[in-house]
Amino acid sequence: MSLFDTAHAFFEACETGKGWDGCKSFCHDEATFSCQADTLADTKSLADYAEWMKGLLTPVPDGRYELKAFAFDETHGTAVAAAEFHGTQTGEGGPIPPTGKSVVSDYAYVMHFEGDKISHMTKIWNDVHALKQLGWA
Repeated sequence: MSLFDTAHAFFEACETGKGWDGCKSFCHDEATFSCQADTLADTKSLADYAEWMKGLLTPVPDGRYELKAFAFDETHGTAVAAAEFHGTQTGEGGPIPPTGKSVVSDYAYVMHFEGDKISHMTKIWNDVHALKQLGWA
């Protein structure tokens, strides 16, 4: 599997709520995570982020992504995915009871490789904008 294919398979598994069990084969066990958004400020491992994404699909059960671009930079060993997250809070488990409100939120994944696996991922995301759409902020 090429690094491009590995990154794409990880993205698909993570964004469809497969959790760490569905994502870990594409990543180093100790893969790190960063995001300059308050919602994910304390999330430091890619395993924890994958589980957070899985959990998000409980209050937003129709959560899905629309991929806008996907590229791999061979020189830097880095894959970049740009997408929109779409969904409506109809399920329990959110910070407040179901609002019935929908979200369309832009985000990007920047996935760095060491060898043939992801060692770090940065998510670029405006959480405040997304949370306001859902009625959570």
